[in-house]
Amino acid sequence: MRIVFMGSDEIACPTLAALAASERDEVVAVITQPDRPSGRRRKLTPCALKAFATERKLPVYCPDKIGEEGMVERLRELAPDMIIVVAYGQYIPGSILAIPRHHAINLHPSLLPKYRGASPIQWAVANGDRETGVSILYVTAKMDAGDIILQERIPIGDEDTAVTMAHKLADLGARMILDAVDLHRQGTVPATPQDEAQAVTVYKLSKEDGRIDWSMDAATIRHRIRGFQPWPLCFCEAPKGAGHFLRIYKARLEDGAGEPGEILDVHNDGPLVATGAGALRLLDVQPEGKSIMTGKAYLCGHPLPPHTFFG
Repeated sequence: MRIVFMGSDEIACPTLAALAASERDEVVAVITQPDRPSGRRRKLTPCALKAFATERKLPVYCPDKIGEEGMVERLRELAPDMIIVVAYGQYIPGSILAIPRHHAINLHPSLLPKYRGASPIQWAVANGDRETGVSILYVTAKMDAGDIILQERIPIGDEDTAVTMAHKLADLGARMILDAVDLHRQGTVPATPQDEAQAVTVYKLSKEDGRIDWSMDAATIRHRIRGFQPWPLCFCEAPKGAGHFLRIYKARLEDGAGEPGEILDVHNDGPLVATGAGALRLLDVQPEGKSIMTGKAYLCGHPLPPHTFFG
């Protein structure tokens, strides 16, 4: 089967690798995003999928807009049997969806119709869900709303972060895409409509989503610390006079009570901070301009008197 693959994020790489290794299918083109400025020097840098595809000598196209006339004509010339989309990041117009013989299908890392949109893995972890999964669905004009071809569940462990779950879901999704391609090859493809009444849409995270609100309960804050990795990361202002923001990478639930943001204890594995209900021990942190360190090491270099407050 001739396949055009569209994606950009790192989560798409295992699926592309599985398709490229298939002896029954041929990846005739990889469509991804143009290079973007990155780092302090704003150097133009390829996205994860472009670098991956280029290394494997696959034909790569990087249109500013997928619907531009030249790209549509090129896709028609390629005559794909199927278009496969994984975290591409652009709206795909009907002129392109009409090209493949076997439709366009999408890998979405959630249990649709829950968590349609740009940050499904992050919010599944940040909301404290005990499971998530992968949905393979048809691409339609409405985002992530097409009929579901395949869906599988996977548990979210208590120590999982959005980073660890992304790796697990990427591997699961790669296998499921191969199954979906085989179903199309056999002509026996299930299509289950989504229940619109159960739809939940999540949008692209902003930096402010990571700002810790200590009036939330301790469990909710800890879920967000796990979910908002690798970006925007949860952060707060250090106590008055410290002069920096503090990113939080790992925290532990403990007993404790006080005003939200109040430092209750500065011993053991890191500062213990009161929340709206319960307390959090900050285990792995990163002061502005410094490397990630343990909470205990942070206290050695930044003495925090008890009963002062994180912002």
